[in-house]
Amino acid sequence: MGLAGLLAVGLTTGLGIAGLGAAPAAAQAAAPLPPASLPPVEQLLAERVMGDPKAPVTILDYSSMTCPHCAVFHTEVLPKIKEAYIDTGKVKLVFRDFPFDKAALGASMLAHCAPTERFFPLTDVLFKSQAQWARAADPNKALAQYGKLAGMTQDTIDACFANTALADGILNSRMIGQNQHKIEATPTFILNDGAERVEGAQSFEVFAKAIDKLLK
Repeated sequence: MGLAGLLAVGLTTGLGIAGLGAAPAAAQAAAPLPPASLPPVEQLLAERVMGDPKAPVTILDYSSMTCPHCAVFHTEVLPKIKEAYIDTGKVKLVFRDFPFDKAALGASMLAHCAPTERFFPLTDVLFKSQAQWARAADPNKALAQYGKLAGMTQDTIDACFANTALADGILNSRMIGQNQHKIEATPTFILNDGAERVEGAQSFEVFAKAIDKLLK
């Protein structure tokens, strides 16, 4: 599937983007953002949360955008968790960047520079197409194509990749994860501040068992 098709699927899978019309497949990219306009870094680094903020179970998702096991979770397992627990108000998922390499850092930065409501659809597309952009000779150049299809201009993308405060903030978040939750590998999931912990490429059933313990 081409980039436009992938993003069209990612932006219309029910992850909560309003106002996106059903344009022809080749033109289903989001409306362009104002050129080179980025919010303050504090806003760019704000937590990205999927689900009801008041949900009784919180999953901290520590993932690297270039991690194959993270891609499996996001493309195969998360949709099941979303249907069973997130959409029903029982769970909220908080994405925590844990980049292991420069390409992963670039992908995290790009996702944070997209409008907040496009964060999860864009990360979904990036995980689905991970093998393409992560192995490119110039990952940031490859990532820029996804940014454009998500409605970002080249000027905005360039400003995003040049934002050292954003990069430092993402790397600092990784350090906090290492110190607070002893994260050593991705994906790692911390449920309700450590009441349950899931590590690695696990099935939906493993997550369901851990979540159900916390819902009793």
